[in-house]
Amino acid sequence: MSFRARLTFVAAAAVALAVILASVIVYVVVRHQLRGQVDDAVRAQAFQIATGPLPHLEPSPSGQLYLDVHRNVLSGGGFVQLVGPHGKPYLTFDERASSPIPVSKDALAVAQGKSTKQFMSDASVSGRDFRVMTVPVTNDTGQPAALQVAQDLSGVNHSLSKIRKILVGIGLGGIALAAALGLLVSRAALAPVRRLTGATEKVTETGDLSERIETTGTDELSRLGASFNAMLAALEESTRKQRQLVTDASHELRTPLTSLRTNIEVLAGERTLPPGERERLLSDVVEQLGEMTTLIAELIELARAEESPDEPEDVRLDIVAADAVERARRNRPGVEFATDLQESLVHGVPSTIERAVANLLDNAAKWSPPGSEVEVGVRDGTVTVRDHGPGIAEEDLPFVFDRFYRARTARGMPGSGLGLAIVRQVAEAHGGEVVAQPAEGGGTRMTLRVNGRIRGSAPADEPD
Repeated sequence: MSFRARLTFVAAAAVALAVILASVIVYVVVRHQLRGQVDDAVRAQAFQIATGPLPHLEPSPSGQLYLDVHRNVLSGGGFVQLVGPHGKPYLTFDERASSPIPVSKDALAVAQGKSTKQFMSDASVSGRDFRVMTVPVTNDTGQPAALQVAQDLSGVNHSLSKIRKILVGIGLGGIALAAALGLLVSRAALAPVRRLTGATEKVTETGDLSERIETTGTDELSRLGASFNAMLAALEESTRKQRQLVTDASHELRTPLTSLRTNIEVLAGERTLPPGERERLLSDVVEQLGEMTTLIAELIELARAEESPDEPEDVRLDIVAADAVERARRNRPGVEFATDLQESLVHGVPSTIERAVANLLDNAAKWSPPGSEVEVGVRDGTVTVRDHGPGIAEEDLPFVFDRFYRARTARGMPGSGLGLAIVRQVAEAHGGEVVAQPAEGGGTRMTLRVNGRIRGSAPADEPD
């Protein structure tokens, strides 16, 4: 059974249950009202007779005893009988052709004087239903007796039968209407689900992640559609980045691979090389292999950071920066590093933060003239690295953190163009940012801010 059919069935069942309950309540209330009117009339007649002259028996011309009582309250279909101590019922002369009401144990107890209670009961005589009021009385001889006044319920039962048929008809019509309305409501309510299903099937069939569904409102289905659109947008952006990464990596690898292949072919050739040429070619091969190794390692670093980040923890940013500076000093002995590292505790992934700081230091050292100084500072969850190099051209500033972007002045220098891209990726993963700006007096200032729950300090000041 489809979800739409189940929804329609549930709606119809709920309405059917409500209609049935309402019909039962209406029927019970009407039945109580109609029978209550009969009970009031029978009770009034019984009390009128019981409080009047003492009931007594009169013989008919044939010698049969009949009840002599005046009755002017009950309408047609009702009659009166008197039950004597021996349990024999006596009817009035006018009702001699009627069948007496069967005498129950309670009525016999009243007739024998064993009980004085007055009660209302149901009785059936010759297929006809009656309401019977029984009251204790004393006959003209001073003996106890039971006076019973009965009223035919045929009219009430006929009315109740008609009401039952009407209520059944109303119930069936209500159920049919509920099913039709449930079908319409489910069709309208599931429209967003159908659009979502159609979009999903289209994406599955075509692979087009630009597909979107129209969403309006703020209900659950609209939120589901908005979440689906957000998921598609994220997948589309991820796919775009992957394709761009593959394209850029292919472009960046093409040149060193071509050069490497050429050098290897020359080295493997049979012709004699000039003195020193073989050593130069071998040196180029080793250098190109190193560049390719660095490029591939940084590509792997980018992919790992995007797909499966490590679990974050509390990190002393000043200690991470100090370790990175020590390694930079060993790798770049021609550059001086001046530090101002204040204690700063952040929440993040230590290895990725350390890699980002190391890339900033490596970039600053690469652009620093021999013997110059790189200034490194840590404060309030922020790392600043300032070099005294030539600086970054204004037109290059917006792109220095893009993957594989290399300014014109940097294209002749070693590097993959991924180092600063990794820094930005780490900053964004930790809810922060990285900014490059010209430094006063020349050079460049790089500011890495990690907003992963900085503790014990005010927000970092904006860089100068």
